[in-house]
Amino acid sequence: MKIEILGTESLGVRGLCTRVTVKDLEVVIDPGLALGFLRGGRLPHPLQVYRGVQVRKRIVEVLSRATDVVISHYHGDHLPLAEANPYQLSMDLIPANCRNARFLCKPIEDPLNDSTDKTSRRYDDLCNALGKRLPFGLPDHLSGMSFSSLQPHGVQGGPLGTVMMTRIAEGSQVFVHASDLQLLNAEAVSAIIDWCPDMVLVSGPPVYLKHITPAELEGAWKNALTLAQNVKTVIIDHHLLRSREGFAWLNDVSCASGRRILCAADYMGLDRIPLESMRERLYREIPVPDGWHEAYASGKIDIFAYRPLFEAYFKKITQSPRPAGRW
Repeated sequence: MKIEILGTESLGVRGLCTRVTVKDLEVVIDPGLALGFLRGGRLPHPLQVYRGVQVRKRIVEVLSRATDVVISHYHGDHLPLAEANPYQLSMDLIPANCRNARFLCKPIEDPLNDSTDKTSRRYDDLCNALGKRLPFGLPDHLSGMSFSSLQPHGVQGGPLGTVMMTRIAEGSQVFVHASDLQLLNAEAVSAIIDWCPDMVLVSGPPVYLKHITPAELEGAWKNALTLAQNVKTVIIDHHLLRSREGFAWLNDVSCASGRRILCAADYMGLDRIPLESMRERLYREIPVPDGWHEAYASGKIDIFAYRPLFEAYFKKITQSPRPAGRW
């Protein structure tokens, strides 16, 4: 089994897109990305846009070879969109041969989700783009894959609805893509452990948001420690790593666990690129001309002309890589 994490916050974008190669299957989970349309009243910095284009290109490449595509839920950083903004993955970019892939989607009959209309519309948009009705992932086995019942996206009964987890097994190796649990629900963490994984990839708590309570953060901390005690390789990323405080939380919980808890960049043996947490600094250090975003959205900006400047800046800001932990 080979696991490639394509795009998430420690790699410079929002999302949790992952490619899993097992036997004759090429499984792509959550093929989407975003950049956070507004943060502190500012649109994504051009450096973020450049990184987003790099990741988007890679996602399209792996989709062109995918045998299976899994959609854990219908938020804009987890799937291609018909109404994509310039910093997301548009359905127009789905490769033609991706129509032959088997899609397995989270059920839309979700009583906990208060945005059912948008969820249904995005599911229908995806079906229309691919020219076929797409099956839902159900809690049964399919070619070494199985799917969870609906789990809370954050706290139980919260406004963000639910997600579907994916388990992929090959021999004695078991990988779980736990999507946007945010480690805020102990029952969901128990469901992961019941699957007996060797490796889990999961979103951590959004510690930068003011509505996250101390009790919820304490619960997420305990849940992270529980995973570390029961799973050989734990990778926590996504919502957690949208702030400097999130990187500190990850390092602290790793130390407290006595085990090495990773982010996606660590696992891939790459530099951490914490762009989501750096927007104000980026605007200060690399000023953005008036009208830049409008010009980019209308196709008047050659983003690759910025490559030398951006790559020099990446070297300046990235943190040292940790050893890779690939299977």
